[in-house]
Amino acid sequence: MRKAFICPSKYVQGENEILNLGYFVKTFGKKALLIAHKDDAARVQDKLDATAKKYGVEFVKADFKGESSRQEVERLKEIAKKEGCDCTIGLGGGKAIDTAKCVAEGHALIIVPTIAATDAPTSHSAVLYTPDGGFDDYAYFPQNPSVVLIDTTVIANAPVRFLVSGMGDALSTYFEARANVQSFGNVNAGLPCGADRAKGTLLARGTNTAFALATLCYETLLADGYKAKLAGEAKQVTPALENIIEANILLSGLGFENGGLAAAHAIHDGLTVLEEAHHMFHGEKVAFGTICQLVLENAPMEEIEEVINFCLAVGLPVCLKDLGVEDIGDRIYEVAKKTCIPEESIHFMPFPVTEADVVAAILTADKLGREASCFCDCDCE
Repeated sequence: MRKAFICPSKYVQGENEILNLGYFVKTFGKKALLIAHKDDAARVQDKLDATAKKYGVEFVKADFKGESSRQEVERLKEIAKKEGCDCTIGLGGGKAIDTAKCVAEGHALIIVPTIAATDAPTSHSAVLYTPDGGFDDYAYFPQNPSVVLIDTTVIANAPVRFLVSGMGDALSTYFEARANVQSFGNVNAGLPCGADRAKGTLLARGTNTAFALATLCYETLLADGYKAKLAGEAKQVTPALENIIEANILLSGLGFENGGLAAAHAIHDGLTVLEEAHHMFHGEKVAFGTICQLVLENAPMEEIEEVINFCLAVGLPVCLKDLGVEDIGDRIYEVAKKTCIPEESIHFMPFPVTEADVVAAILTADKLGREASCFCDCDCE
């Protein structure tokens, strides 16, 4: 049996860690292309100035335009070439990070998230968009980032909704990895850059290590998620917040990439056809998708209740109404159709899944979530 595991070369997390960014830049040279939205860069400018002075490095500001598009990637590559940059830094949220990945193409890349909203920072993949924000394509690179640098002070001062959304994304990690273990699913960790998973090229199964990390991710969420939310609301770094940042970014990042995706993320993708849910964050939709996956696989009621109660405690959606969808009607079939397209991860569930199965799972999960919300706060119609 062929197995594979991939990860960043270094992961460093701590308070005011951006003050050490210059040290890591210096391992590649003296000049770094800094890909960051001007507002994100402004939030940490004092730290950037301090670390540049301390380590004698230079940050070439690229004034990131906001979309990880092919055009933006090419523009930034030209700046890096013209300025003779030795490495690339992606600082900020998901699109700045993905753009940096595309510019670096897997080499001399430092990722500095300013929020803990998803598990993307550690991965070797990126999402490309059109200049107007529409989905374009996925991109994969020869290796994961060289350094992932987490400044917990910065993340503690970000809006807490980002942290909670990251918990929603991380919530699916264990359950999707478990489904892949049961189905003997293949994971992207074994693929070379540009290989087609569907064609069976150098496929690999997940490792025991990946599943252990995914399991620890879930256990950490249950133990520290609510406490971390409170710390985030107080804008304080506590042990619980540090643990959840690690769960959201590192444990979930390694867990999803090496353990595989399944129904939760596929249902998230299906939910994107609902315009009224477009304002919801990725992790918020994935959280509801996780409840749907548990219904789909007929998980024990105790497990379903544990997940729903966790979502209610931290403020994640548990029903369609929480996603802004008041009346889904026949559009449920559009959601199910998109969820079940051939290339979707739902087909890594350990049993065949039809569009009718998805419809039933979503509507049942919605009812479970509504009832739990009513019991929790008595604030329903």
